Amino acid sequence: MGSSKRQYSVGVVGAGLVGEALVELLEERAFPLKELRILATSSREQEIAGRMREVTQISNEAFRGLDIALFAGTEGESGAAQTYGWEAVERGVFVVDNGSDFRMDSRVPLVIPEVNAGAMQEHQGFVANPNCSTIQMVVAVAPLHRHAGIRRVVVSTYQSVSGTGRSGVRALTQQREAQLNGSSADCGPYPHPILDNCIPEIGSLKSQDKFSGYFSEEIKMIEETRKILATPDLPVSATCVRVPVRIGHSEALNVELGKKISVREARDILSAAPGVEVLDAPESSQYPLAADAGGKDGVYVGRIRQDPSKENTLDLWCVSDNIRKGAALNTLQIAEKAIEMELI
Repeated sequence: MGSSKRQYSVGVVGAGLVGEALVELLEERAFPLKELRILATSSREQEIAGRMREVTQISNEAFRGLDIALFAGTEGESGAAQTYGWEAVERGVFVVDNGSDFRMDSRVPLVIPEVNAGAMQEHQGFVANPNCSTIQMVVAVAPLHRHAGIRRVVVSTYQSVSGTGRSGVRALTQQREAQLNGSSADCGPYPHPILDNCIPEIGSLKSQDKFSGYFSEEIKMIEETRKILATPDLPVSATCVRVPVRIGHSEALNVELGKKISVREARDILSAAPGVEVLDAPESSQYPLAADAGGKDGVYVGRIRQDPSKENTLDLWCVSDNIRKGAALNTLQIAEKAIEMELI
């Protein structure tokens, strides 16, 4: 982040994978930090981002004196914004929430800075960070939408275990170790073993008529994409699958557009788009891989091709670090953009 005369007191709510990544990024990006306060369900010392740090038990009083609060929204701190978010706003704190509680709240802008930063203009002190899978998909399709208008999106995701937090990573690690030594390991947070498996279940199953048979992760992708792109009737179909990958979500996208865009034009549009990196040379086996995305900021797009079964339709493959861009980085970028826009 560029230089700033003002410095800010920042609270990070959560000390799990996303909370730790937020702390790392605040330091890595030279955020104008006056004070860093880490809040969680209990007071303790914990190694976070390479050194031991004080963690303060969360309470309404713990937000006193903060300018910005970044809610990690994962693991034990999931739902913390419901209890403390608006109370923090009442204390003059600018809240960015990575959790899902307020994403569809009409009072709360749902923001990807590269796509719809202008939505923050009417903020009421509270901005939501989209779901990790939604973020990378919309970063990839928004440039095409601006050029030709999207008519429909079909997405299948291949989501890493880190999306479940430390418990998901632990389950995969334990199951790998058990396989090697001939012992057994439980399923962890999943309904089936994740090792050597793909599980088409992320979130809770919905039974209402509108989304009957869809899991909540899939519904998030549908509803959040519509809100971010300001296209309330956009047809979106999602199938979300958990795969035995430690970090990095991958997505196969089928995007129907309002007019034809050639593959070359699509590459040029995406190459010029903020936050997008194009890696598209399948003839030499060059395309985005989850194994290469970890620790990186971009949304990587490749396998760009015309869908021969549908007019004006492109197929894409995109990959991103779900903890970094899909959660912590986008959350921090919202705060950085709000400062740049003089909204804080």
